[in-house]
Amino acid sequence: MIRRRPILSFLLLTLAFSAVFYYLMRGGEARGGIMRYYVTGVMWCPALAALIVQRQFGATADALGWRFGEWRWNLGAYLVPVLYGLIAYSIIWLTGLGGFPEPGYLADNAKMVGLPVPPLVANLLMLLVLAGPGVLLSCASALGEELGWRGFLTPRLVQRFGFTGGSLAVGFIWAAWHVPILFWPKYLGTTPMPFAMACFFISLIASSFVYTWFRLRSGSVWPAVLLHASHNVFIPLVFTPLTAETSERTAYAVDEFGFMLAAVNIVLALAFWWRRDEATRAAVA
Repeated sequence: MIRRRPILSFLLLTLAFSAVFYYLMRGGEARGGIMRYYVTGVMWCPALAALIVQRQFGATADALGWRFGEWRWNLGAYLVPVLYGLIAYSIIWLTGLGGFPEPGYLADNAKMVGLPVPPLVANLLMLLVLAGPGVLLSCASALGEELGWRGFLTPRLVQRFGFTGGSLAVGFIWAAWHVPILFWPKYLGTTPMPFAMACFFISLIASSFVYTWFRLRSGSVWPAVLLHASHNVFIPLVFTPLTAETSERTAYAVDEFGFMLAAVNIVLALAFWWRRDEATRAAVA
């Protein structure tokens, strides 16, 4: 079956491997403790599935986009979450949907740094640690997902359905794969689950266009890894906790489950979709 239906085989294997961690995660807290190891495990399930399917075809790791590629694409992908984070949260702060900064977050950072320096310096040091070693550490888990979603699946679905159809399909599959994980208690925050899930799906499907563009334009999976890792650091560990709650509306605007990031990602998706020919030409060159 793997040789005859590689895409279906990849999806079934990913689901089968992930189901083990879905079961282990049930009823647990969203963050901390042993959960972080379960998260790492489930994030490597797409990579394991992709490697098994690739092996059946005798393909090398290069077929998954393993080569590092040009630095400009890796750096650009790393900066994309910083860009859409700044845009989305600046709108939140300027409109009063959320405050800036959150004093408790700044105080906690100063304590964690543990150096006899002014709070401003301590927070800048914390930001540098998150932006450097923090993103590198995040790459270790993001690589597992991206070898599957962008390394294996994206080129095949783009070849079959085109840039638009392929991006939509991968984005929907990627978002749906997260659904069992998102049922952790407290993970979705305080907003109604249908609202949070809708924002999450829109955000991931829209951002899939950006991932597809970098994957095709660079010929490498590493820009997708850096984009994913950067997002997983800057959004939940910097921008969201830096935002003070000003009213009940704040929860509806912030994080991956708020409407602002979804809206900004739609605009970004349109910008990359407009340049889709540049990426597809590079992929066949």
